[in-house]
Parts: sequence; structure tokens; C-alpha cells
Amino acid sequence: MLNEFKEFIARGNVMDLAVGVIIGAAFSKIVDSVVNDLVMPIVGAITGGGFDFSNYFIPLSANVTAPSLAAARQQGAVFAYGNFITVLINFLILAWIIFLMIKVVNRIRASVETKKEAAPAAPPPQDILLLSEIRDLLKQRA
Repeated sequence: MLNEFKEFIARGNVMDLAVGVIIGAAFSKIVDSVVNDLVMPIVGAITGGGFDFSNYFIPLSANVTAPSLAAARQQGAVFAYGNFITVLINFLILAWIIFLMIKVVNRIRASVETKKEAAPAAPPPQDILLLSEIRDLLKQRA
């Protein structure tokens, strides 16, 4: 069973997947930083006062009187739509960046393919040439 596990891990697909997950986690931190450190301050400045979406909520209980989301969650149920807006902005930025990356990769791939010249066809093997000659001779006799 241990040998089977070693074979499973040693396959290329599993290693590629592991690398993808690790890079994805690191990329997620970059996107979070872009949203929290670059986009949200601009949105706050445009809307007039540097607010943070993550603290926007609607109390679902009369017991909730706290002004911050963390404190309000301790008091009772809240509808935290601001956090959803932040996550949605993160997703849209991530999707846009992935779209741009794929677009660049496709352009590079297309330029490489156009630069490749079609390799000249290899001559057919001797046995195929011999069979073709026999076929042509039989056609001439008929």
C-alpha cells in the first residue's frame, strides 16, 4: 500500500495539482492585498469618506446594537452583506487577472505556432515505396 501511494504521488498530475494549489493560495493573498490596499481605499475616497465594506451589516435580531460586525455577531444574528461585497470584488479582480493572463498566454502560443515552419514530410519507408511500385505495375498490366 505504501508503494502504491508513492507511485500515486510521483505521478506528474498530482505534483502539478499540488503546485497549482500552492500558487493559487499565494495568488489569493496578492488579490486580497490589491483589493484591501489599492481598490477599497479608492472606492472609499470616491464615495466620500474611506468606509470599509466589511463592516456593513443588517441586524436580524433586536439584541444587536453594536456598530462593528465582529461585535454585532457576538450579540446575535446579522446579515453581513458588506463582507459579501468585499469577497465579490476579490473574485472579480481575480477573474479579470486570470482572463488577462490567459489572453497573454494565448497570444504567445499563437505567435510561437506561426513562427514554426511546417516540417517537410519524411519520405515514406522503403516497404511502402515497394508496395506502391507493385500496385502501379499491376495497374499497368490490367
